[in-house]
Parts: sequence; structure tokens; C-alpha cells
Amino acid sequence: MKYPAFVAAGLLVAVTLAGPASAASLQAQMETCLTKHANTRQAASITLECNADAGKLSACKVVQSQAPSPGFEKAAICVAEVLPMAGKTGTIRVPVRFPGA
Repeated sequence: MKYPAFVAAGLLVAVTLAGPASAASLQAQMETCLTKHANTRQAASITLECNADAGKLSACKVVQSQAPSPGFEKAAICVAEVLPMAGKTGTIRVPVRFPGA
């Protein structure tokens, strides 16, 4: 059974710009990050602050966390590494929500 993870705000824009094929790939990467780093049955909400440049995020750090373990913070950073950012540049905040099962 797959456990979905949702990235608020930026994900909706990224999926709209990237198209359906990229959306499926992004969902698969999100599931991989969550399974690798955290308990997929628990919920968590993390806000990252990242540098956006050339369509990618880098140097992400956790600025707010409501997570039952640090593994969710690692999973959020893992997800941020693959989020397409189109033309965004500068420092941005990325809210990440893992709903749990």
C-alpha cells in the first residue's frame, strides 16, 4: 500500500507547470523519501527555507517542525531536492505535509 505525501503550495504550482508525467515521478520520489527516512503511518508538518535558483532548491534547512521524529525533517529535505521551481529565485519557504496513514 502506498502512503501519499503532499507538499503544500509549491507542489501545486510545480505539478501544474511540470505536467502529468513529472507529477507521477514527483509522487514516487516523495514516497521514496518518506519510506527511507520516517514512519509512513505518522503525520508531520515541516516548513523548510531553501535557496531557489535555476529551477532547483538547495541549501534547505528546517525552520519549523511539527514532527514526531527527526526522520520527517530528513524526508522533507529529500523531497525538496526534487521539487521543480520553474523560474523562482531567491530564498523561499516550502511547507511540507506528510498526512500519515
